[in-house]
Amino acid sequence: MQINIPEVLAELTQAFRGYEHALLANCPEELNRYFWVSPLALRYGVAENLYGHDEIAAYRRGRSQGGGAPHREIVREVITSYGREFGTTNIEYVRTKSGRRGRQSQTWVRMPEGWRIVSAHVSLLQDAD
Repeated sequence: MQINIPEVLAELTQAFRGYEHALLANCPEELNRYFWVSPLALRYGVAENLYGHDEIAAYRRGRSQGGGAPHREIVREVITSYGREFGTTNIEYVRTKSGRRGRQSQTWVRMPEGWRIVSAHVSLLQDAD
C-alpha cells in the first residue's frame, strides 16, 4: 500500500479544508454533505454521541440555530492517505474565545460521490486526568 500518494493526499486535504470552512461558516447542509449517508456513520462530539447520518444532520441543524461551532484555530494537523480510497485527518485546535484546547480525528473513505467522513471524534483536553 502506498502512503500519501501526492494527488490523493491533495484531494483528501481539499475535502478536509472544505469541511473546516463549512464548520466555521456555520453551513450545516454543506457539513452534512461531507458525512457518509449511512446509519453506520458516526460522530462522537464533546457532549454528544451521534449514530448514523440522520442523527448527525439533525445535530448540525440544531447547532446552527445557536450560532454553530465555536471558532477555532488549528495548531497542529496530520493528514494521511492510505492507498487511493482511505485516509485520516487529525488536528489539535484552540477555541479562539475560551482558549480551550481540543482534538479532532476523522476517518475518510472515497465513495462514488467523493470523499466522505465515516467516523469522527472531537474532544476537549482537561487540565488533569
